[in-house]
Amino acid sequence: MNVKATLSPDDLARACAEAMWKEDDASKGLGMEILQINAGEATLTMTVKPHMVNGHGIAHGGFIFTLADSAFAFACNTRNERTVAAQGDITFIKPGRLGDRLVATAREISRSGRSGIYDVRVTVNETVIAEFRGHSRTIGGTWLPAAETDIRQED
Repeated sequence: MNVKATLSPDDLARACAEAMWKEDDASKGLGMEILQINAGEATLTMTVKPHMVNGHGIAHGGFIFTLADSAFAFACNTRNERTVAAQGDITFIKPGRLGDRLVATAREISRSGRSGIYDVRVTVNETVIAEFRGHSRTIGGTWLPAAETDIRQED
């Protein structure tokens, strides 16, 4: 007997993240790591390196934004629909410093049609240093072929 069961939303999210990560040279090149992926959620980390520190001796905001944007990207691509940023804003609350391990946690706030809104909190040792809000737009295409989004069990 053949029983066809679809992947759980979290399993699908992780499979999409794995496919996306293979093509994401920017995030990998900055030393980012994926900590957690679930449907509509992603947590990434990055350590502040010497080339990421600005003239004030603190983490350059562009690198903090990039980490938040990458977490946002992974969160909004968890449903096997290729999705890009339409807009993103960040508020810097406290500085990051050389050697800090930044953690960006993204979560879906709303999703309707081709548009979504995601919030990302960037922390160092659980202290919030930045808040990011991103608006997404699906562009067509998938990360996984339809056959890969199903699990087949045979008895």
